[in-house]
Amino acid sequence: MGTDGDGVALADLLAVLERRYPAATAEEWDAVGLVCGDPTQRVRRVLLAVDPVAEVVDEAVELGVDLLLVHHPLLLRPVRSVRADEPKGAVVHRLVRAGIALHVLHTNADSARPGVSDALARSIGLDDLQPLSAAPADPLDKHVVFAPREDAERLVDAMAAAGAGEIGEYARCAFTGEGVQTFTPGERARPAVGTPGQRHTGPEARVEMVAPRALRSRVLAAVRAVHPYEEPAVDVLELAAWSSPRGLGRVGVLERPITLEALAGVVAQALPFTHHGVRIAGDLSAPVQRVAVCGGSGDSLLDAVRASGADAYVTADLRHHPASELRERARGGAPHLLDVSHWASEWPWLQGAGDRLRADLEEVGGSVEVTISTRRTDPWTSRIASPGGPVR
Repeated sequence: MGTDGDGVALADLLAVLERRYPAATAEEWDAVGLVCGDPTQRVRRVLLAVDPVAEVVDEAVELGVDLLLVHHPLLLRPVRSVRADEPKGAVVHRLVRAGIALHVLHTNADSARPGVSDALARSIGLDDLQPLSAAPADPLDKHVVFAPREDAERLVDAMAAAGAGEIGEYARCAFTGEGVQTFTPGERARPAVGTPGQRHTGPEARVEMVAPRALRSRVLAAVRAVHPYEEPAVDVLELAAWSSPRGLGRVGVLERPITLEALAGVVAQALPFTHHGVRIAGDLSAPVQRVAVCGGSGDSLLDAVRASGADAYVTADLRHHPASELRERARGGAPHLLDVSHWASEWPWLQGAGDRLRADLEEVGGSVEVTISTRRTDPWTSRIASPGGPVR
């Protein structure tokens, strides 16, 4: 891990983040990953924020952090320079001068589980969450290893450290059974059990763990490193494709039906203050229980929302024409729409992401101080209601 009681190496911290938010799961158009920073530098303090804007950089400098971890990319569109008299260049220069690294988790955090939309869904009381638009699952292997009973636990630990046995929110998942082994070592063999030239029979453990296919070499190397046998007995089975728990958006259910107006109140209370508030399209008295959400801009998922059978959809940045067309198709019924601030819809993810980062580092022997940004970076600063309109 590269820890010495004085923080962790940035490269090691990024490796921990990569396991939870793989860069390969980001959308093709996205710009995630390390923007600036030395992978060898020590990280003692981390600040999590939605936007890499000057106000947040000021906060990072004031707090003396070593890493600014943000959701929105600084350089989403290609640039030809980062000159210090331009806004994005000024951010880069300020961070470099302060020795602060900048790392982006954007659509790879959106599709992760738990990810941005999970946090939004949980904040308004949704359970039984499923992706609105499921991502294809990573190919998986099942590793079946045979070893002496007394070595089974050590084998599971080594394979888990290599990335095997992670299923959703569960780690070190394994099955262990027992059977009978038999073999005859050759005259030049050096068996861990048995005698060369004599048939051997005895108890043996069978250990099964799944792992992403991309980690196959690492898992097999871990098995060989701790296995007592001269010739470890290992089967690697390629599992059939299956649905991934990752993906964009979430759909879930409330504990009991409530009105659309009551749901809007719940959303308003759950999210941080913005002048945008909650805009509503639909009958305020309509009952809702199955609710879809998407942190950030969500009108690209409107077809998936209709297919999900959701009574209402909570998201941000809904454009006029897509929203109008969906309401026309609904003929006044479901799904109803609740449009909130982009920044506010993604802010709930920060606390959980920080908690998971602390826990993940502690599991591998590291430790950092994690702070959640308190700066409100929603760009809208005030609102004046149109005169002469209805109360609602």
